[in-house]
Amino acid sequence: MADSFESSNAEDAPVASTAAADVEMTEGGDASAAGAEVETAATTENGGDNLPFAEGGPDDSTPAPRITFLQYLTSPIVTLLIGSNDEETILTCHQGLLTQSPYFADRCAEFTDDGSPRQIEFPNEDLDAMGCFLEFLYTGDYFPRKVAGQRTLEKDPSIPDVDYTGDQLLKHARVYTLAEKFGLANLKNLASSKIHCVNSTAKGEIAYARYVYEFTGKDDTSIRAPVANFWATRSHTLRSEAEDEFRSLCLEFPQFGYDVLTRVLDEKLKRERNEKMHPAPGSARKRPRHSSTTTA
Repeated sequence: MADSFESSNAEDAPVASTAAADVEMTEGGDASAAGAEVETAATTENGGDNLPFAEGGPDDSTPAPRITFLQYLTSPIVTLLIGSNDEETILTCHQGLLTQSPYFADRCAEFTDDGSPRQIEFPNEDLDAMGCFLEFLYTGDYFPRKVAGQRTLEKDPSIPDVDYTGDQLLKHARVYTLAEKFGLANLKNLASSKIHCVNSTAKGEIAYARYVYEFTGKDDTSIRAPVANFWATRSHTLRSEAEDEFRSLCLEFPQFGYDVLTRVLDEKLKRERNEKMHPAPGSARKRPRHSSTTTA
């Protein structure tokens, strides 16, 4: 047992100790050279000049301090001028909240601390959409809110249950495009989800589709695709309710007509493939029978 214990201790002995012993056994100049080799080896093992337990490593990283809501409220006030001329409206917001948007972070970085007004003009933006944007910054949502567990929005006596004009759809569509401009993905997703909660009519849907194809990019399929799918599956019934508006929309935005037609043809092709793979009983086409009589 003693032999095995000593053998174990010998095997577990640090390499540096063995190397040091070798240095002591070396004579003269060879000792200093060997010592240099030992020092170099130790430095290499420890990763250059860094100490093996140097402070400031990845395990010592501390999370960034939480920004309190009070800090937002004590940040400078920024004035937002919405509209122009007689229709101009003044809104205000704390800069700490505005700079959550990359767009406003860049705009606010241009301000100076010399006492000049912190002011940004938006002559072409919709006032209601800007109000929804600011409401979202302060509360995390905007009116009307979604009812939990349902595909509906909270009720308001001033808002009809059915969107006959498209105003309710356009409200959320404008918030969507504003969120896209300001770089707020959460607000963009929220507005998109509320669009699908609106009960609208054919004319309301056409007004909404016109706005979408006018103010969103061709590659923005997250909002364009549902519009095209809606009309591809319902155009044969809804077109009669607003045939003139539907025709005008197709002529004004050919991409809309193309997107709808593409989905209609894709659906038709899909049905034909399913019919070939799963033919209904008795639906097989028969070869036409010809009379076997011949004329003299």
